[in-house]
Amino acid sequence: MGVVILLVMAAGVAAMLTRKLPTAFALVVLAVVIALVAGAPLTGKNSVLDTVLQEGASALAATMIAILLGSWLGKLLDETGIAGTLVRKIVEFGGDRPVVVALGVLAVSTLVGTVTGSAPAAMLAGIIGIPAMIAVGIPKVTAAGTILMGIAAGMPFELPVWQFFSTALELPIPTVRGFMIKLFPFALAAAVLFVLVESRRRGVEHAWSAKSLTPEPRSGRRARLGDAAWYALLTPVVPLVLALGLDVAIIPSLLAGVLYCLVTTTRPREMNKRLLRTLYGGFEVAAAPITLFIAIGILLAAVKLPGAIEALEPLVEAVSPQNAVLFVLVFTVLVPLCLYRGPLNVFGLGAGIAGVLIAAGIYPATAVLGLATSYNQVFGVADPTSTQTVWSAQYAGVTPQQVMIRTLPYVWAVALGGFCVTAATCL
Repeated sequence: MGVVILLVMAAGVAAMLTRKLPTAFALVVLAVVIALVAGAPLTGKNSVLDTVLQEGASALAATMIAILLGSWLGKLLDETGIAGTLVRKIVEFGGDRPVVVALGVLAVSTLVGTVTGSAPAAMLAGIIGIPAMIAVGIPKVTAAGTILMGIAAGMPFELPVWQFFSTALELPIPTVRGFMIKLFPFALAAAVLFVLVESRRRGVEHAWSAKSLTPEPRSGRRARLGDAAWYALLTPVVPLVLALGLDVAIIPSLLAGVLYCLVTTTRPREMNKRLLRTLYGGFEVAAAPITLFIAIGILLAAVKLPGAIEALEPLVEAVSPQNAVLFVLVFTVLVPLCLYRGPLNVFGLGAGIAGVLIAAGIYPATAVLGLATSYNQVFGVADPTSTQTVWSAQYAGVTPQQVMIRTLPYVWAVALGGFCVTAATCL
């Protein structure tokens, strides 16, 4: 039975890799087949319809709301000119010093990465940042990689990510937050090292991208707005201070960020229109990840069925290292399996594997948290199929594969650091 379920999982991975099915649809089909193979009835307790589909679809509801609020706040940062102002100020300060400009754009990307992720985060920092870096001589691949490494450095403090891991792994927010704080220094050090090493190793290349020569036209409203006020630039920090410093819950913290942004950038008579316009825009941005989280919840419900746990436990336990040194070595070697929507991608089949590891008692939930968050650092930067990587590479005029090759050693080192912390504290 366990072998059959593993074969079904392998078929699901193949369907995603070959793009025969979109990831979300593949995960749902995979969940239903796993439930049927595990002997789950159609209805009733631990069933396909009531447990896997009905309860699983809403299992990550808190994460979906957090994603929507993060997307809403991201739209506000864009429309109010806060993100653009941050990047422009950094570029003006850096002048014709390439490394200073790149480090400044990296800092803004990190700040944006604490608010929202995926392609919207890359666009907020990259629309101005990438052409500015290329214009002062930063190589195109390095410019794209800088945006991605910056977003990844902010990812440990991205509140929707905290909510996702808390809900999916059934861990309290303080536990997730505690590990993310430990992971942050590795992500930040790798990002800064990437900029310093890659910009100097490749030398200055005085080339301008097509995007820098033909900038996107700004609307009359945006042009009239100009730079955002200095106090409005604090918007990305507000949710972080509340959640990290004052221990406020995730959703209220994000709502506070939305409210602060509106109050500091919008006239009262325009507030209602902007509120609705950006909220609807946030729905458009959040639609794809919310769909994926519905599918992940369904998959988690399937792999946690008693029949699935009973079938998979002996197989998974046999191949899961318990020794701390082997734990680090094995999972470090397996890092490439989180690329190209592979089996260790936490926003795909990796979520199901994480559920099996916890439900079967192979590793404590805190250890699985360490694995998942460390792999997520790699996926968020170097996966050529992730939307932020594709957008950043194409906007800079290079291929996602070129970005992957250049950034992978750095994020691989971040994952290694995360595994070491996990082995030292959780095993």
